[in-house]
Amino acid sequence: MIRKAFKMYLKAGCADEYEKRHNELWPEMKAMIHEYGGHNYSIFLDDETNILYGYIEIEDEEKWAQSADTEINRKWWKYMAPLMRVNPDDSPVSDDLRCVFHLD
Repeated sequence: MIRKAFKMYLKAGCADEYEKRHNELWPEMKAMIHEYGGHNYSIFLDDETNILYGYIEIEDEEKWAQSADTEINRKWWKYMAPLMRVNPDDSPVSDDLRCVFHLD
């Protein structure tokens, strides 16, 4: 498995709605994440900064990258766009984080 970590940026006042939408994650979105090799996915929020920290384990970088172009993923991005800083295609503004320590 490949471990990936990243940060995204939540708009002020949107934390409760962001959490609610993820607690109600669409079954099709869950299925797509698994279909494209995503496992053990978590997102954490720093309430002081509104920065979201994501962690996911993926099977293959290329396969995971293809998930961005699925219809369900584009629909999810559009649904979440009002709550986050996004790019022109509604994908979340996201910065990869470098792993500096890991212990199994």
